[in-house]
Amino acid sequence: MICTLEELRSKDVINVVNGENLGRVDDLEMDAENAAVTALILYGRPRVLGLFGSRDNCIIGFRQIQLIGRDVILVRLEHSEFCKKGTNEKRIIRR
Repeated sequence: MICTLEELRSKDVINVVNGENLGRVDDLEMDAENAAVTALILYGRPRVLGLFGSRDNCIIGFRQIQLIGRDVILVRLEHSEFCKKGTNEKRIIRR
């Protein structure tokens, strides 16, 4: 399946471990030498009108993607809570 970034950005990212909707793809990480996508990036979203700061950026390695469907992207993250903490520093979740 060939997708554009715009098509990926319109899909919800769902963790198959716990059914959590992690959000939507905001950006891609690429390996310029091999011209390959290495990760999906979901930027941290503000919590409750921005009063409680924002969630962490979530970087999902390509190996964690289970399926890219028509409407959703299914990923397997054993510890998706790392994508949801209060600071906005990057946390890389790869295996």
